[in-house]
Amino acid sequence: MPRFTALNHKERADLYRFFLEWGKVVLHTLRPGGHVFIATNAFLSQLVFSALVESGLEFRGELIRLVRTFRGGDRPKNAEEEFPDVCSMPRSCYEPWGILRKPLPPKMTVSDCLRLYETGGIRRISPTQPFNDVILSERTARRERNIAGHPSLKPQSFLRQIVRASLPLGRGMIVDPFMGSGSTVAAAEALGLTCVGIERYDDYFDISRQAVPRLAALSVEAATEQLPLLDY
Repeated sequence: MPRFTALNHKERADLYRFFLEWGKVVLHTLRPGGHVFIATNAFLSQLVFSALVESGLEFRGELIRLVRTFRGGDRPKNAEEEFPDVCSMPRSCYEPWGILRKPLPPKMTVSDCLRLYETGGIRRISPTQPFNDVILSERTARRERNIAGHPSLKPQSFLRQIVRASLPLGRGMIVDPFMGSGSTVAAAEALGLTCVGIERYDDYFDISRQAVPRLAALSVEAATEQLPLLDY
């Protein structure tokens, strides 16, 4: 969203209403216990998450993508020399992703939900390592940006971790309603998972038709090791 720091009251209210109504549609579509992962930014995350909770989704925490790609930390516009030691806001070094879930039926446990709906939890990294809510990431590689020209393209090394985690038993369907040029669909395809993408703009949809198979075919690794799991 360009110039998100300059949104006025009406624009913020419109954004809230959009995600409130969007959340209601998502709630109707998900199986009980199904999860939503939604990328946002530090400036607007509280607004987006609040709207989705009001829609009926259950807030389950945040996933922090540690990456330094966003603007911020600049001096006051047109007064850089007057205030050389002041930045208008912190330089963003992370991307917050909301994790929300369609509530489980009353008195149903996660294990019951897994048995009945194959949902309710998040897939572990391994038998000894749970999925972490902080992922060390990197800027999207140029070779990926050359394949899929989208301004907010996420790297395959990150997205493949997200799509894998979203299906706790490795079965089911992932839906990306803001598909862009198809990077989420490609990440799922690379892991042998089913994903449906929806995109309103014809030009990005057209890009996705050739980008998805090429992104899915890339050999990628996570940017760094997972943060260590410590026992106290």
